[in-house]
Amino acid sequence: MIPLRLISFGYLHLPTDAEGRPVLPTADRIEDVRDRLRDPARARDVLDLDGFHPRVQDVVLNTPGARELINDLVEDALLPAGPHAIAIGCAGGRHRACGLVELTARRVRARGREVEVEHLHAHLPRVLKETTS
Repeated sequence: MIPLRLISFGYLHLPTDAEGRPVLPTADRIEDVRDRLRDPARARDVLDLDGFHPRVQDVVLNTPGARELINDLVEDALLPAGPHAIAIGCAGGRHRACGLVELTARRVRARGREVEVEHLHAHLPRVLKETTS
C-alpha cells in the first residue's frame, strides 16, 4: 500500500494565484479547520509553542469536534481506496493543523499504515491576526 501523506499548512502563508486565491497543497482531501476548531493559540500558555508540543496537542485534542475529525480522518485513511494525501490547514499552520497531523499520523501508524508527514508552515512565526482584503 502507498504511504499516506499528511500535510499541515497555514492559509495565511500560502502563495496566491493570479486571481488572488490561495494555492492549496496537492491532496486528495483538504480539511480547513479555521472555522471548525477553536484556535488553541488563544490559550496564553501555548502561544509560543507549536503542534509538535504535547501541551498544544492536548489542547487541540480537547477542542470540541477535534476527536470526531481525527476519527474520520483515520477511518478514511484506512479505506482500501482511501486518500493518498490529506492536507489540514488552519490560519498559520502552527497549532491546529500541525497538532492534528501529528495526532492523526500517530493513530494511522498504530493501525498499520505507513505515514509520511510534511509540515509546510509549522516552523514559521505565529500569525498575530488574520487580515481581510
